[in-house]
Amino acid sequence: MRQPIRGELWWVDLGIAGKVRPVAVVSAAIASDDYALVATVPHTTSEHPSQYAVRLKAAGLKDGTFNVQGVAPVPLSKFLRPISTLSTEQMETLDQAIKRWLCLD
Repeated sequence: MRQPIRGELWWVDLGIAGKVRPVAVVSAAIASDDYALVATVPHTTSEHPSQYAVRLKAAGLKDGTFNVQGVAPVPLSKFLRPISTLSTEQMETLDQAIKRWLCLD
């Protein structure tokens, strides 16, 4: 299987009660000598009002939000199949929320 690319949406087995859920890939591409981990932000349809819940419309996803407080590394072996790709503007919105949460602004 090919490596997930930053900005792509994928179905991933997060192992949470056997749940497979969509995620956005937010990390840079990994090299062969890096750990086989990809940083992701999970998408949820169970919304919780939060400044870190980012509402983005994307092909292949139901209405919901990306929870940037759920940023997590996921092993490549857990990626099941690609869904679609976020636009540059959508990635900028997600990046800004991650920076705000991590106090990187």
